[in-house]
Amino acid sequence: MTQAASVRPDAASGTIAGRGFRLGIYAALIALDLTALLASFTLAGAVTLNDALDVWVVNDLAVLLPIYFGIVLQRKPYSGRFFQNWRRTTRDAVTALLTATGTALLLVSYLHAEVDVSFRLLLAGVVIAAALMVAGRWALHELAEAHTGGWHIATMVVIDGIQPAALHDPSIARLPAIDMTGIDITAPALPHHILATFSERTADAERVIVACAADRREAWARLLRGANVQGEVLLPEWQSLAPVRLSHLADMPSAVVSLGPLDTRSRLLKRAFDLAVAGGALVLLSPILFLTALAIKLDSRGPVLFRQPRVGRGNRLFHVLKFRSMRVDGADLAGDRSTQRGDPRVTRVGRFIRATSIDELPQVLNVLRGEMSIVGPRPHALGSLAGDRLFWDVEPRYWQRHAIKPGITGLAQVRGYRGATEHADDLHGRVDHDLAYLRGWTLFRDLRIILMTLRVLVHRNAF
Repeated sequence: MTQAASVRPDAASGTIAGRGFRLGIYAALIALDLTALLASFTLAGAVTLNDALDVWVVNDLAVLLPIYFGIVLQRKPYSGRFFQNWRRTTRDAVTALLTATGTALLLVSYLHAEVDVSFRLLLAGVVIAAALMVAGRWALHELAEAHTGGWHIATMVVIDGIQPAALHDPSIARLPAIDMTGIDITAPALPHHILATFSERTADAERVIVACAADRREAWARLLRGANVQGEVLLPEWQSLAPVRLSHLADMPSAVVSLGPLDTRSRLLKRAFDLAVAGGALVLLSPILFLTALAIKLDSRGPVLFRQPRVGRGNRLFHVLKFRSMRVDGADLAGDRSTQRGDPRVTRVGRFIRATSIDELPQVLNVLRGEMSIVGPRPHALGSLAGDRLFWDVEPRYWQRHAIKPGITGLAQVRGYRGATEHADDLHGRVDHDLAYLRGWTLFRDLRIILMTLRVLVHRNAF
């Protein structure tokens, strides 16, 4: 005998984005792009031509608009991808705008199109339009977050006998839920009324997540495949694996637990950025580099540069370059003696260049050689200690930070994790920030970290 599905009494229903709301956001995105282009070129016309409705404005828009929408629609920015990653869809829209601009210039300049355009107006209009698109999409994202509480797809939970700990999370507990505990869904041919009841209860959902025992998952998978929803079955035992997605080897499913921090395009972009910044820094900082080298030579005997083995990308060793700040007989090649405040090994010049981070400047050469990046987790020596224990003995995740090139500066450093690691908590905090950087890398984040670094060059923990 079967039972009727019941709605969970504590489930809220006002926090889920309905289809109407999402369609409204999609329409707003299209209107935003159209308005941004019209407004930007009108404003650019008023500024550059002293006439907002000049024929050049009309011509530029007539050429650019169809090309832009023809390109941008291929990238699907007006879809659920906006809710999943609004920054990526915004980047796609701006990229499409730049591509459309280049295409328009190509058509006019090289194909001898009959429509004349104003290059100055086109440049000004595109810059303003890009700014309006970014600002408008950010505002729509904030509106969607406030309206949906982060649940942008209409989601419903089905409880079948078990309630994993995840269901008690406050953000998930707000979701509508139905309790189907005890209902027989294991028969090869389910009775019509069970299917009809399930369909009725989930009519407003686009995503249905089932929490059930392992021996009922196959039956739920069959039922969900016949429903017009994104059906999912919770796998609590996979939590420790933290899979990022599923893949297949022949017909056997596999859990993808790592994608690598950066794809090929991102690595090329980051490398180009590193070369540009390091090359420019080497030229601009050459007077400081020369004066520092001279001061070190005059202050104490020994080489100007200090080379120490450090752990780099893929846990491979490389020699990091620094201005020598200690006496030669006090050099710590193994890295197992943390520098303390008032350390007698540090020279007079060394105290100044360590406090101002000038001792790190030769690492631009490591960047140019491809051993380091401008921004990334700071490289450590193999003998580095947290208290009296090696780093990897204290922090099991330590080796994960080496999936990317080490950096001259990093997220952990600008968040205050500099200097000696006297306690285990110091290392845990650094690794937390290093892994957060790996998971969320963007070029803009690198720029932000560089700017933040300039504010913390002189730091109380640098000695």
